[in-house]
Amino acid sequence: MNPPDVPPTGLIASVRAVGREPEPARSGQRWGFGAFLLVEAIFILSAVFITAIARTSGTDLGNSVAFILVGSIVPTVLAAAAAVAITHLRGNGPLQDLRLGWDWADVKVGLKLGALGLVLTYVAAVVWSRVVGDQNATSAIGELVDGAALPLGAAVAMFLYVCFLGPVCEEVIYRGLLWGAIERQRWSRWAAFTLTTLIFAASHLEPLRTSLLIVIAIPIGIARLITRRLTASVVAHVVNNFLPGLTLLLVSVGVMPA
Repeated sequence: MNPPDVPPTGLIASVRAVGREPEPARSGQRWGFGAFLLVEAIFILSAVFITAIARTSGTDLGNSVAFILVGSIVPTVLAAAAAVAITHLRGNGPLQDLRLGWDWADVKVGLKLGALGLVLTYVAAVVWSRVVGDQNATSAIGELVDGAALPLGAAVAMFLYVCFLGPVCEEVIYRGLLWGAIERQRWSRWAAFTLTTLIFAASHLEPLRTSLLIVIAIPIGIARLITRRLTASVVAHVVNNFLPGLTLLLVSVGVMPA
């Protein structure tokens, strides 16, 4: 038999092998849903605070490079940092509590599911844009960058955030902290996969794109589901965001038309 933390050979076989029994209880974890709600509050309130400060100072929100960078990056980073801090203060640290153990097998799973996610994302985005119309087929970050001629340094910073920093932070929050909170309730891994997928999509606060975000999140969640560790979902998320991030970079510097 395969060891408990090593998925069977093949992605389909790995998914089929996922049982409905809860994960073994982790000693030392003294945080749960309350920790996740606190982290979400930090994310939302920091975004509101940054927007309020910008409006009060008379900043043109659509054309301010500083606002685009700070408003996009800081709330997510603050929320992820709070999640890590909670695991230190109320648990065993992020490596154990958030399942951040490193394994090259997880990287391979993440690459495969990230590539699959790119295909699913492209197909879903084409269908979704036809349903809602091209004028509505953009993300919140895309709307911020649209029409703003970002300097090269700012454009590169956004690319690095969308492709690397953002995925790491979001995985820490949703398939790390939230997943762990669900496991603490002794619910199954399938319940954790389903709830984190839905909450991840809804938490972007883009109602029109929620159905698309669910499709995007499925391969990422499967990576976490079958490996039981966060590394695979981080890699899958990074791969899935790479082409959109590159497109955002090329559009923001004027190489590609918007």
